Amino acid sequence: MKILKETAEYVLRALKNAGADDAQCSVSSGKKEEFNIDAGQFSLLRSVFNSGVSMKVIKDGKTGQAFINSLEKQDIDAAAIECVRSAEVSVPDEAYCIASFTENADFADGTKNPDRDRFFDRVREFLDDIGNEFPKIMIEQIIAEYVEGQSVLANTNGVLYTQKNANYSVGAMYSAHDGDKTTSFNSFGIDYIDPDCRIMDLGDSRKMFARCEAELDMRPLDGKFEGVALFAPGCLDSMLSTVIDNFCSDSVIVEGTSPWKNAVGTKVADDNFSLRVISHDERVVCGERVTDDGYISQDYDIIKNGILKDFCLSEYAARKTGLSRAPSSSGCIGVPPGKVSYEDIIGGIEKGILVCRFSGGDPATNGDFSGVAKNSFYIENGKIAYPVSETMISGNLAQMLQNVVGISKEVSCDGTCVLPYVAFGGITVSGG
Repeated sequence: MKILKETAEYVLRALKNAGADDAQCSVSSGKKEEFNIDAGQFSLLRSVFNSGVSMKVIKDGKTGQAFINSLEKQDIDAAAIECVRSAEVSVPDEAYCIASFTENADFADGTKNPDRDRFFDRVREFLDDIGNEFPKIMIEQIIAEYVEGQSVLANTNGVLYTQKNANYSVGAMYSAHDGDKTTSFNSFGIDYIDPDCRIMDLGDSRKMFARCEAELDMRPLDGKFEGVALFAPGCLDSMLSTVIDNFCSDSVIVEGTSPWKNAVGTKVADDNFSLRVISHDERVVCGERVTDDGYISQDYDIIKNGILKDFCLSEYAARKTGLSRAPSSSGCIGVPPGKVSYEDIIGGIEKGILVCRFSGGDPATNGDFSGVAKNSFYIENGKIAYPVSETMISGNLAQMLQNVVGISKEVSCDGTCVLPYVAFGGITVSGG
């Protein structure tokens, strides 16, 4: 860490010498130990080392940025000159700034004593568990990584933060096969810290593999209806990220295109629904400790009991609009669990679809969306009837949040997000 601190000091001097009025930088280094499994065979073992410097300057009310994959002084000097030049040819904006000094801090998270041999054994055990519990699942590839890194963020206002983190990560690409029948590919991913964890016990893995085997008997869904869409946690993550991008992010608030632009403090969702940024949750692996802008990160509510509490704005967007800066820039989100079981939610659905993966384009400005529900299941009369081939679903994101019909008490955590199953009414489902 001493070398990174010294490098950060050098970067700031280089930027000031190049003509910056204010400057901020992030200096990082790390390594990744990776092994791959392809078609059931160990195929790759490697160690990858990386380092880099990101720079930001303000000069005459203009901003410029640069990034290099090097900590060498000559490379830093050249990049600093280019960074300032990029600011000189940009458009001035009084909202540009660097983080103000509040307090400096050091952070350390994740695995303290990595056990690489144990990690290897756990991945091999994971393969055995899949074979024993789900014999029709074929693992196309597993990428297993132990990642550790350290970084320093500093600026000319006296800000100085350091961070160390380390964790294990496992990602799998798989499909199901039975004679001539086969399914499309699906994926599973998990980040975790404890090498003694059984990988099969993490996240929603067993449900995902079981559903994949069931998909061998998929069939087209006939007709069109308006019903309930029950989103699995992994798919809910992407849908809620789309909600944030479409209604709460910098661009839509600055440009005034968000339907929620004047909605802070008002009801935008069902009373039972809350959405929170949770990078400090103990179930989140190596969560954000310093925001992209250079402030100590804090968890916060976006929606609480249906009421919009805050947008997800950077400091630039906050200064541009006169609104508050979000306390975190993390993508780690959580929805508090409900009081009913996943099975009971299904039991209350007369007609609907369990959506495990969704593929669609960007929603319209007002939140209208449509796309294909993949790896999904038709629900009828309170039971999962059968897996469906790719089926269209459509609706409106804002209306969907107002029409929550169930939140499961079970939650799934992949190391990044902590989410339940959530059912939304008013979704149009169109079969072939």
